[in-house]
Amino acid sequence: MRRTSVLLSTAVALAFFTVVACSVTLARRPASPLAELPSGKVQLLSAGPLAFGPDGVLFVGDSIGGAIVAIDTQDTKPASSAKINVDGVDAKIAALVGVTPDQIVINDVKVNPISKNVYLSASRGRGPDAMPLIVRVDASGKITPLSLDNAKHESVSLVDAPNANPSARQNPRMQTITDMNYVNGNVIVAGLSNEEWASALRSIPFPFKGATAGATLQIWHSSHGRYETESPVRTFVPYTISGQQYILAAYTCTPLVKIPVSQLTPGAKVKGVEIADLGAGNQPLDMVPYKKDGHDYILIANSSFGVVKLKADNLEGYPAIESPTVTDVAGVPYDKISSLQGVRFLARLDDSDALVVTAKPGAGPVYAPGPPAGPVNIQTIALP
Repeated sequence: MRRTSVLLSTAVALAFFTVVACSVTLARRPASPLAELPSGKVQLLSAGPLAFGPDGVLFVGDSIGGAIVAIDTQDTKPASSAKINVDGVDAKIAALVGVTPDQIVINDVKVNPISKNVYLSASRGRGPDAMPLIVRVDASGKITPLSLDNAKHESVSLVDAPNANPSARQNPRMQTITDMNYVNGNVIVAGLSNEEWASALRSIPFPFKGATAGATLQIWHSSHGRYETESPVRTFVPYTISGQQYILAAYTCTPLVKIPVSQLTPGAKVKGVEIADLGAGNQPLDMVPYKKDGHDYILIANSSFGVVKLKADNLEGYPAIESPTVTDVAGVPYDKISSLQGVRFLARLDDSDALVVTAKPGAGPVYAPGPPAGPVNIQTIALP
């Protein structure tokens, strides 16, 4: 009887300590960063570049407001894949908000990696009084405005945003944020700053606690035959080269530059290394890295010569371009994808498919075409 009592006491003690140990383990398990986001009305003066982070959080670049806003989309139902094809998405958005299609300007497009739903940032109207919009498109083609009235969200102001200059050829304030990506717990933000080297890459930890001045960039621009510090990165992707994390950044007229993420410390002056020249008189629009048949590629949409497929195997093997290019194209080789016409935005859908958004080019010159003109169509394609 005594032996039974001892065994029972031992079993109870073990169960107690197991429960305590499990409780400690659960208590130490990191909560989702969305748990810290307060609810309320999302304040946006503009809706530009987009990026997705963990658990369906959507980052929105607000150049006019000089801020990044993180929004909990609550869009976390997993989907392995989806085929999304919608013609005239600009007209459909216009009908939802009660304006004509020419008053809708699509600013960026991203795919939620969890749900595979498509998110578009847009402007309702044109000019300084345009209202920001964010809409979601699901696999059936249904378009739903993302409610900003009472959403869990958080914002961070950019301390180095440039001042507005409406009389400039391109207002620097409107280029405060030109592209964004979420990389290893940080939001990497490209654009212009108010520093001497105006081109900036900012690395902002999420959840947001504040932002410091970003690193500023100098590159050799082979098409122009000079060093430049005032042209912003137009589009970029994070990329691992020889085990080191880089930013692969494309600029107008069209150098492709690698920048070590480790150097993106507050206030640093960083010199990017040009590894390819895709051609002058052109603006890069979007980039999608992928693997196919055992090889690495980067799909790049451009304003003047369409979509190219960059051969990204062994990027470490290409030397820096440090002199004017004679042939206007140099460095990493690529193929033109002539079957893809009028592509204004690219987004990765899954391992085998990409989303392309096609439209007529904007009214500006080919190196700075501005917002695309309608009709705007969404199409799913196989990665070439």
